Amino acid sequence: MAGKLYIVGVGPGHHDHMTFRAKQVIEESDTIVGYTTYVNLVENLIDGKDVYRYAMTQEVERAQQCIDLAKEGKTVSLVSSGDPGIYGMAGLIYETLAESGWNPKTGLQVEIVPGVSALNSCASLIGSPLMTDFAVVSMSDLLVPWEIIVKRVEAAAAGDYVIVIYNPSSKKRIHQLQDTRKLLLKYRSPSTPVAIIKGAYRETESIT
Repeated sequence: MAGKLYIVGVGPGHHDHMTFRAKQVIEESDTIVGYTTYVNLVENLIDGKDVYRYAMTQEVERAQQCIDLAKEGKTVSLVSSGDPGIYGMAGLIYETLAESGWNPKTGLQVEIVPGVSALNSCASLIGSPLMTDFAVVSMSDLLVPWEIIVKRVEAAAAGDYVIVIYNPSSKKRIHQLQDTRKLLLKYRSPSTPVAIIKGAYRETESIT
């Protein structure tokens, strides 16, 4: 029996913002894989299913297990918050498959199920829709050297884009956001409005 792999975006967290298709494929799946926090967001949809929960930074292991399970004939949903194609798992799944010689026409069936991204959610919460051109930059330097991130931030600032920043800081990454602020002040007024949003549409939501 042929398996299938769904890469599912569940939106910001509240079920009201999850697409019908996302709920549908999760219900169709017999196996759920994801970062523990994301799996918890769909807890009431996965009763009776095989569930594999992972810690953060185990993305490669997550991707490989999804592929292996689907090749065994399972219908697998890999869940991500927001949209899986925006700083999510979709790219890594396709890279892993490509390295194994995967043929999308004859090989394992894969479907990306898009979701409402963090940038849409946060813009809506603060009443600041992204009406014109904007730039999105992640501060995480796990895969991209910090020197490259700095160039991207400066280009966005010089171009007068509205800037959306993902992964602004962590316990190990402190200086990046401070450095970014100094860089932006070369091009923007200190009175430029800034919103800091955590846990959009979740119980932990905070807006500063």
